[in-house]
Amino acid sequence: MTKDTPVAALTPLEAADELERLAVELARHDAAYYREDEPEISDADYDALRRRNDEIEAAFPDLVLADSPSRRVGAAPSEKFGKVRHAVSMLSLGNAFADEDVHEFVARVRRFLKLADGEVVEVTAEPKIDGLSISLRYEAGRLVQAATRGDGQEGENVTRNVETIGDIPHKVTGSDFPDVFEVRGEIYMSHKDFAQLNESQLEANAKVFANPRNAAAGSLRQLDAAITASRPLRFFAYAWGQVDRLPAETQRGVLDAFDRWRFPVNPLTKLCTSVDELLAHYRSIEEQRASLGYDIDGVVYKVNRLDWQERLGFVSRSPRWAVAHKFAAEKATTVLEGIDIQVGRTGALTPVARLKPVTVGGVVVSNATLHNEDEIIRKDIRIGDTVTIQRAGDVIPQVLGHLPDKRPAVAVEYEFPTTCPACGSHAVREINEKTGKMDVVRRCTGGLICPAQRVERLKHFVSRNAFDIEGMGDKVIQEFYDDGLIQSPQDIFTLKVRDERSLKKLKDREGWGGTSASNLFAAIDERRRIGLDRFIFSLGVRHVGETTGRTLARSYGTADQFLVAMAAAQDHASEAYADLVNIDGIGDVVARAVADFFAEPHNLSVVQELVDDHLDIQPLEAVDTGSPVSGMTVVFTGALERMTRDEAKAMAERLGAKVAGSVSKKTNLVVAGPGAGSKLKKAAELGVEVISEDDWFVRVES
Repeated sequence: MTKDTPVAALTPLEAADELERLAVELARHDAAYYREDEPEISDADYDALRRRNDEIEAAFPDLVLADSPSRRVGAAPSEKFGKVRHAVSMLSLGNAFADEDVHEFVARVRRFLKLADGEVVEVTAEPKIDGLSISLRYEAGRLVQAATRGDGQEGENVTRNVETIGDIPHKVTGSDFPDVFEVRGEIYMSHKDFAQLNESQLEANAKVFANPRNAAAGSLRQLDAAITASRPLRFFAYAWGQVDRLPAETQRGVLDAFDRWRFPVNPLTKLCTSVDELLAHYRSIEEQRASLGYDIDGVVYKVNRLDWQERLGFVSRSPRWAVAHKFAAEKATTVLEGIDIQVGRTGALTPVARLKPVTVGGVVVSNATLHNEDEIIRKDIRIGDTVTIQRAGDVIPQVLGHLPDKRPAVAVEYEFPTTCPACGSHAVREINEKTGKMDVVRRCTGGLICPAQRVERLKHFVSRNAFDIEGMGDKVIQEFYDDGLIQSPQDIFTLKVRDERSLKKLKDREGWGGTSASNLFAAIDERRRIGLDRFIFSLGVRHVGETTGRTLARSYGTADQFLVAMAAAQDHASEAYADLVNIDGIGDVVARAVADFFAEPHNLSVVQELVDDHLDIQPLEAVDTGSPVSGMTVVFTGALERMTRDEAKAMAERLGAKVAGSVSKKTNLVVAGPGAGSKLKKAAELGVEVISEDDWFVRVES
């Protein structure tokens, strides 16, 4: 199964797995967008994930999760602000992406309300502002509270910050203004103000915002209201929450009241009486989009009559009486001047298109993602091509393809590097064990020396389940790395000697003193003696967690034996590599990752220096070397009846045996339960002793 597998082709198990994956992924994106104001993917990609989730839930209603994305709105509020419980939930809107979806929206309204064919359905159409949703609570005409959407049920109290926004009245004097009224709308920043803000941020050497929405959200969510006051924020009103009474019986009527009460209402809002009129207004707004001076990402349609809205009600997290007609992603063409490779913190090599600058949706774009090397090949992208780029949702633009008729004669196929541009180590693609297909990502194998990965590897090296050096957490590692004190693992163990020779002592650094420096040096010395399993885990080899580290430590015994075997296993055709793959719980994917790590000379050099000069690496906990199976390589096969496979493995290892996953000439004993198959045949061919599960207990207890 892949994420592109048609929903109709999914089994219930596959559907359940994908729903769990989508729930986790969408929750992460919700937090990035709503709480952190730093979206990781485009609106279009996010909408695609939502649609996929909804389609699977519709096909498998019994599998809908209790915390399904279809039941969530936004993300939990930040702990930085006081929390506000919304008296009326702030829900999100369903989406329409094509004209047919708009026709279906109106048809659904008609069906639900059982309207006669000739009865007119009035619908308002207004621009969908790309900003930050806000709820403003007025009591006796005075603004008493302002809250963000948050998760739809609970938001952040940003009252003091909102009071600095000129578009929002502190007091409403209209005679028909209710005693309690929650005005809802969108806080945004204009393109002009956004450009000026970023210019001033650059001059002040401060954070530059990616787009107006991020700038607006970041400005509103400041702990210091004075900062918000200095930012040019604006507001459009378009909805309401808790109210004593409404000033009109229609959506349009309430918006007119907002206007009377001096709340800004978008002037492009129009009352339409047919689907054709809705779509015509949508096209008109789309044509004006680039000249509006602020970002919009679609048009919102709302049934005009409020009594009909009341009857239509809600479904899941969205009202039945409204829908957002999204714009297609914005596109442009430009020349691909080069392809740069970025190396991520996990070693992933990502190709980035270097473009002749072009304006897309009011933003100058000079770089765009090419995703991975397979995408470059599939789209046949070459340097010098005229390419189509898409900017969707104000996130990193992407290259969609090239224009064949504009390809220059000198354009040649791009060769993706097989070495890391950051450190020169080999860059490899793994085989996915589940699918049997090659991973789309190529990764640098120089984890310990690659500057792009180094600081994260160092943090892992000293983490709790690795060296666990007291006083050397992530912040200290980052500080020492930034200041050049620690660049590789061995630098940790020479820190004291170098400090003694240095003119600038650790104890004299800001935040340090004589006692804290001495404590750190002592903590480092305490960790020079370490178990082989923790040492292996500390190296940060891909796919090697704590359990795999223990398995490797048990299988090879000592650090020297482990390193000799890994040096030999670099040749995937070697007996050493076969032995590595044959270890129970390892397999080809892990074996390749380990072998590739030690095939990189830089990694091997660092490890060897640690082993020879700085560390006393101990074998895993002592085992029962006096048992009848101590030193043997044992294979369990068939259905065990007196113990689980994991229990059998743990028991054998405790007794000093090694457990392998398949039979080879190094196997000493096969323990076979009912249903044992090919492994028995292999054992017979090699003359390996085979015993039953009962015989195993007799032997080890004798």
